[in-house]
Amino acid sequence: METRGRDLGVGLFLLVGAAAVAFLSVSVGGSTYRGPGGLELAVTFDQIGGLKTRAPVVVGGVKVGQVKSIGLDADLRARVLLDVDERLRLPTDTSATILTAGLLGDQYVELTPGGEEQLLGPGDEIELKQDAFVLERMIGRLIQNLGDDAKENSE
Repeated sequence: METRGRDLGVGLFLLVGAAAVAFLSVSVGGSTYRGPGGLELAVTFDQIGGLKTRAPVVVGGVKVGQVKSIGLDADLRARVLLDVDERLRLPTDTSATILTAGLLGDQYVELTPGGEEQLLGPGDEIELKQDAFVLERMIGRLIQNLGDDAKENSE
């Protein structure tokens, strides 16, 4: 009788372990519940850094959507399509900024609503934007400026 109870306990333990491994596999693989969407907005950036599809779109720190796709427009600039909750009432002067979570974390898009009365609709373009901060460029400029200063001091 004790063997039967122990076997049942071991079986349940293995079942819970297999469920946990399956959950982690799906989570790491990027499959997520999309939540409400339906409002597709476009933003054209000069530099998107490491932004990827399915990256979060947030308003005030709250996830309201995700990056649907990233491509190039006719002027060879990065065109990012955002899929956000259609219940959002975003003014036409809303701005989009690409930010980094933490010092070296993943990038995401933050929307900052403006004060206009008119609202963005499906397929509208967000005109106000701020490109991604690329750390490598900043370090390169710093090194170049230090080199120029050293050159001027030696002359």
